[in-house]
Amino acid sequence: MATTNSRSCLQYLLHLAQDNLDFRLPEIKALLALRGKPFQPSENFKEKSPFWCLDGLSEEDVRSIMARSVCAKSAFELWGHGRTHSELRTSLLKYPSEYMSPFMQKDSTYRINVYTFNKTLEFSDRIKRIDAMEYLPFEGTVSLKNPQHVFCLLEDYGTDPNNIPEHPNYIYFGRWIADGQRELIRSHSVKNRHFIGNTSMDAGLSFIMANHAKVKENDLVFDPFVGTGSLLVACSQFRAYVCGTDIDYNTIHGKGRSSRKNQKWRGPDENIRANLRQYGTEKMYLDVMVSDASKPVWRTAALFDAIITDPPYGIRESTRRTGSHKDNTKPAEGIYVESHVPVSQAYHLSDIFTDLLNFSAHHLVMGGRLVYWLPVYRPEYCEEMIPLHPCLRLISNCEQTLSSHTSRRLITMEKIKEPEELDSLAHLADPRFSPYQGHNAFREKYFSGVNKRCGKEDNKSAVNGE
Repeated sequence: MATTNSRSCLQYLLHLAQDNLDFRLPEIKALLALRGKPFQPSENFKEKSPFWCLDGLSEEDVRSIMARSVCAKSAFELWGHGRTHSELRTSLLKYPSEYMSPFMQKDSTYRINVYTFNKTLEFSDRIKRIDAMEYLPFEGTVSLKNPQHVFCLLEDYGTDPNNIPEHPNYIYFGRWIADGQRELIRSHSVKNRHFIGNTSMDAGLSFIMANHAKVKENDLVFDPFVGTGSLLVACSQFRAYVCGTDIDYNTIHGKGRSSRKNQKWRGPDENIRANLRQYGTEKMYLDVMVSDASKPVWRTAALFDAIITDPPYGIRESTRRTGSHKDNTKPAEGIYVESHVPVSQAYHLSDIFTDLLNFSAHHLVMGGRLVYWLPVYRPEYCEEMIPLHPCLRLISNCEQTLSSHTSRRLITMEKIKEPEELDSLAHLADPRFSPYQGHNAFREKYFSGVNKRCGKEDNKSAVNGE
């Protein structure tokens, strides 16, 4: 027992993928929060670095993170590190032998891998680096195919591919613990998915959103703009029960024109349930229904552990809600037949986000999270654009660049209190809670930027005589 407790205070090294850089820290923090552990980086922590050293964790904590993370590639129990191989040797020789010995027994098998970031080494150079580590007391047998223990020498050559140093900036050595879930990005790619649409969310981002929301087994997750259900697919992978709504009848029922190349109409079994069936998680599917997100259809209660969504921006999907600007009288009873299509009107982005935050404040459980995308026009972006609510605390705000002038920000919020009557008037007392009307012009600004870019390209072609 004493050995187990002492090993819980070791240092661990995370090797992270160099994409979606803004999303990595909130993901790791959220996954640690599921274990009730704080994020404790070591000294000289650099968020954009591919290597993070973390303190205060146990091996079980690390395995739990890697069983969920799509931002982290691998995790190691860190045995030594330094700026040079000489410093690495000194560090390794100081590492307690009682921590090393269980993995270096005579009857064990092992392998040493050499990994270099931002530089490729010749095979002979890799062998030289492994041979140079003969000072470590390995007594077991080398097994390249199926070793009991895997160790890794990792060299960091910086992040600038145009300025690769001759020698590494930093070197690490440790025992491999586990790999992350990067394979989910490939296995759940929308290219191979049964049912897709124009706005189906990328698989990697879907899993990142589920992790930011701290989705866990037996949670109830809701998407009010469900579309083709990409976010439900990701959450069901983590064993959460999923449901959603959308105003688009054809999308919910899998009807109409197909989004696939060389396919005119959707097939008879193209729907959200079929997507979950494809990945073996159909039993986590509750249902989806046609509904207007601006109209309350749910009973007043805290129902959902997480609300995860990608609202329409008015670019590839229109922002509509049921209703009319005309003074319509109440229709005669029985006029709504099965084929009735309700009149719709524009649903401004500022109203979408106001309704979404209000809905989340009323229907999330305490501590539940709201995760959604916010489109922004980059030249005008400021923190004041982020919609706020008295019952929700902002957890993270991550940017994904779409073009030189537009981006979308992944906003994560957590419910911290139950709504009160006065919360509906919060915007009068504090301007931070007022809807930001500038969101409503996003579509015009988006296409304005596109037109400007096209104009520049046309002028460049004319100058070149093309």
